Amino acid sequence: MVSDIREIAAKFERIGTHSHIRGLGLDENLKAKDVAEGLVGQKKAREAAGVIVRLIKGGKMAGRGILIAGPPGTGKTAIAVAISKELGKDIPFVHVAASEFYSSEMKKTEALIQTMRKAIGVRIKETRTVLEGEIVGLDYNMVPNPYNPTQKIPESATLTLATKDDKRTFSVSGRLALQFMYQGIEVGDVIVIDKETGRIAKVGRSEKASKKYDLGNADIVEIPSGKVEKEKEFTYVVTLYDLDEANARRGSIFSLFSAESREIDNEVREAVDDQVKKWVEEGRAELVPGVLFIDETHLMDIELFAFMNRAMESEMAPIIILASNRGFSKIRGTDIVAPHGIPLDLLDRLLIITTEPYTKDEIKTIIEIRAAESGIMLSDDALEKLMDIGVQNSLRYAIQLLAPAHEYAKLRNSGKVSLEDVERASQIFVDVTQSSAYLKKWEEKMLAM
Repeated sequence: MVSDIREIAAKFERIGTHSHIRGLGLDENLKAKDVAEGLVGQKKAREAAGVIVRLIKGGKMAGRGILIAGPPGTGKTAIAVAISKELGKDIPFVHVAASEFYSSEMKKTEALIQTMRKAIGVRIKETRTVLEGEIVGLDYNMVPNPYNPTQKIPESATLTLATKDDKRTFSVSGRLALQFMYQGIEVGDVIVIDKETGRIAKVGRSEKASKKYDLGNADIVEIPSGKVEKEKEFTYVVTLYDLDEANARRGSIFSLFSAESREIDNEVREAVDDQVKKWVEEGRAELVPGVLFIDETHLMDIELFAFMNRAMESEMAPIIILASNRGFSKIRGTDIVAPHGIPLDLLDRLLIITTEPYTKDEIKTIIEIRAAESGIMLSDDALEKLMDIGVQNSLRYAIQLLAPAHEYAKLRNSGKVSLEDVERASQIFVDVTQSSAYLKKWEEKMLAM
């Protein structure tokens, strides 16, 4: 007797800092709702971000920059993530910290330009002749393997494909027949074959296929309609960086004797840019300026700022979003003090969005959302305590206490975090203020630089 297997494994799920964010939470008039799509408060900043999303989708923001400025823990990164959600998967969104540009493997300006080109997409359209349909017949002509006569390999095969409206039979070479065998393709599968390259893609299992599996089954798909052999348009998005790397790998024969480098020559980039422009003029491709979000902008130095200032003027530039929690501070690499640690000439070219500290009620709502996202139930007393910690200490510290407090609740065999659990967690983990007081108390015993 065969029994059904209902559950194979528990789903792996990792809760990230901003995994609860679904979008900006705006209505059709770009007015921010109090609580929507994982965001709370910051209405002015969210509405400004909504306008930016409209401009990006309309192709009117290329080569421009935005600065999101505000105190720590006021949702700057959350708003940037929400922008990426609003733009959709088709538009590239690259999130980096400014410290990532300082690498021993390449120059910092090279790291910046590579990151910028990762945020610029090229939507390529291709029309190809394909064979598409359900396999209703597949017969192999097997012959002894010339290298091992005890084994047999397909010399050729006869393939019959059917759609709702058409049915055709093809003679298949041994190379393609081997691909069918290696991929486990059989009668009842729906496939697509690129007629020019011979590339085979298994779409799924036909809904009418008699053979079904309880485990390891492919997706059940509908049988295609129309003719078996047809012209089909494919659209896919690659980044300029992907094209740079593909062209750089070709190189010349002399590159075999040179040390491997992650840097890309400007000649390669210029050739890629010329090729992309040609594709755009021919109507085969479309440029998709994406978004480059650089967090902790104050860590960039004067050289990177100068390079970015110039790069923003290029027609092959993404939308650049900077985030800073600094007030007046020195520009790295100089003695010049500037707002947010950013040179004034660059700052003057940015649209600036400001965020403000959250109110007590907003902090409470954010804690509730984060607890729900993590699957943690809170008692009213525990929620009030975390809210007070968020107001008096910091929102980040209050959210950080959720997980350890939940562990204490599980030790009590309770499914709900209580006031006792939060207090116990807050006694063993300290916030920035408490850590600073600890350093002052034991300053003499600490190691100095």
